[in-house]
Amino acid sequence: MGQIFIYCGLFLSFLMLLSLYRAVFGPTVLDRLIGTNAVGSKTVVLLILIGLIYGRVDMFVDIALAYGLLNFIAVLAASKYFQKRRGLHDEMP
Repeated sequence: MGQIFIYCGLFLSFLMLLSLYRAVFGPTVLDRLIGTNAVGSKTVVLLILIGLIYGRVDMFVDIALAYGLLNFIAVLAASKYFQKRRGLHDEMP
């Protein structure tokens, strides 16, 4: 069963790399915010998988919940900042 969790974690890490590419090289600020949020969401799932592998799910669930909450607040703050200061849709193509 541990091998399945490891393979799922590797596949999730690959998906995180694709989202990281979108976050770094996104053509607009909105694409970068969505890519950053996707990386954070996948990190929460990866933390739960690590907890399952080590058999300490209770500890890793707490860490994942705290990280997910921080990710949510950070994306909300960044989107509000970019909407007020620079505009999310005011970039040139």
